[in-house]
Amino acid sequence: MKQSRLFAPTLKEAPSDAVIVSHQLLLRAGFIKQVAAGIYTYLPLGKKVIDNIETIVRAEHTAIDCSELLMPALQPKELWDQSGRWDVYGGELMRLKDRHQRDFALGPTHEEVITTVVKDYLNSYKKLPLSVYQIQTKFRDEARPRFGLMRGREFIMKDAYSFHEDAASLDVEYDKFVQAYHNIFTRCGLDFRMVEADNGQMGGSGSAEFMALAEVGEDTIVYSTDGDFASNIEVHDLAVGEPAPVGNGTIQHAKGIELGHVFKLGTKYSESFGVTFLDVDQKKQALMMGCYGIGISRIMMAIVEQKNDEFGIIWPKNLAPFDVHVVPICTKTPEIIDHALDIYASLQQAGYDVLLDDRPERAGVKFKDSDLMGIPLRIVVGKSIADGSVQIANRQTGEKLEVKVEDLKEALSEIYANLK
Repeated sequence: MKQSRLFAPTLKEAPSDAVIVSHQLLLRAGFIKQVAAGIYTYLPLGKKVIDNIETIVRAEHTAIDCSELLMPALQPKELWDQSGRWDVYGGELMRLKDRHQRDFALGPTHEEVITTVVKDYLNSYKKLPLSVYQIQTKFRDEARPRFGLMRGREFIMKDAYSFHEDAASLDVEYDKFVQAYHNIFTRCGLDFRMVEADNGQMGGSGSAEFMALAEVGEDTIVYSTDGDFASNIEVHDLAVGEPAPVGNGTIQHAKGIELGHVFKLGTKYSESFGVTFLDVDQKKQALMMGCYGIGISRIMMAIVEQKNDEFGIIWPKNLAPFDVHVVPICTKTPEIIDHALDIYASLQQAGYDVLLDDRPERAGVKFKDSDLMGIPLRIVVGKSIADGSVQIANRQTGEKLEVKVEDLKEALSEIYANLK
């Protein structure tokens, strides 16, 4: 991609209402643009990061035999009445009427819809277990949208649902999703913790949250200094210094951003919608269900909260919008631009996703924008090209290396392999 054709409007200063680092940097680096409070457009750079997150999510769901579908965002009130959540969900449910004055909601979640979708199919134990998921825009009428992508009225979410003949089968699938979530957040380069959580409005018998550690987090994690105990403070209100309730160690607190939540729903929704199957003895039983959510857009903001410096974003290579940024420092010098174009084409052929800064800007402007965007590797084509050399700059480590053009691919391959 040539940067002169890329829609990536960078800003020297963040808007005054952007108070946390991720919000400031995503706006300044041209990844998102606010449309209204809690509502954002994902610009091309942001969309590429979202796509990379979704690729990881899809791969890990395929690995546990969970198939993808897509359900409607618009949901009739009757479904929410049947589950008893139309009134219980409260003001966060985005409600509207069609031209016939029938009530609908823009879905914040899809338990009601998916239960009705599978109702006629899952009529026998022979068809169980089954797991499906979708990646979709969700809606919540937040009273106070804030912190950019952390708490919005419209956001991108992955929600999965599993169906089982008994609690033992649900436990097995739940554990598979827990492992998949560990894999996803690890591949995204996040510092996170899995913590015991409250089921809240979802209902069911048990749940766990996955939290990205960050001081701007709205949740408080209580954890043991020695052992695996970790919980949302809503479940275990323990003070700093108290003995841990499980194992050894004492309690400490940390702030976290909720990235994902897994639930054992039991038969709450299947009973509400009369979803039954015939077991091995040909007796009717209510389906057991699980539910598993991930905030896709929240992953993007959480990464930026954890990985940044005074110059901008530092993307992990798995999520970066481009692998390599080729920056010729003078586009008016034919030798420089010709070599930059050759390197650009050569690296594309080698399989790298490359951004070429062909803009007629000063070198300082190009370098600042490059640092702000956080692309992992930058190749600077400057005066040293007369001697057949270019510079490789590593955004993650700050290291810079002069290499001969003929050695560039080999050097780049080694550096890229060691990126996080």
